[in-house]
Amino acid sequence: MSDAPAPPDLLSASKRELEEGAAFTPRFGPDGLIICVTRAAEDGEILMVAYMNAEALRLTLTTGEAHYWSRSRQSIWRKGATSGQTQKVREIRADCDQDALLLTIEAGGDGGACHTGRRSCFYRRLSETGDGETVLLFDQA
Repeated sequence: MSDAPAPPDLLSASKRELEEGAAFTPRFGPDGLIICVTRAAEDGEILMVAYMNAEALRLTLTTGEAHYWSRSRQSIWRKGATSGQTQKVREIRADCDQDALLLTIEAGGDGGACHTGRRSCFYRRLSETGDGETVLLFDQA
């Protein structure tokens, strides 16, 4: 991962090249961000969803550790820098039109990814009550 070239300019890629070609041309949104889903290498569990800007993606490719863009802090963060919940990247996939990324990672620290202390950020599921209200039910401690 450390020898990866910088992403080429998206404007040079036709739709066919984008969807069927070998060129990595990530499509960042108007805000300069691309969505990134992160899953655990050992069991495929979805751990979190975050965003990357071009620099966070470059750092991820260069170091082999997940870096994200914090929309609330308006800064790049290396996952685990303060929590110890590091993410060693095993694989990166791009979706069909290259506007979303899927990271498969090996989790460090306590194996969690969520800032609440849980393994996954997806620890609640939607459920409908008897009176038609939609509520969140906890699946994990």
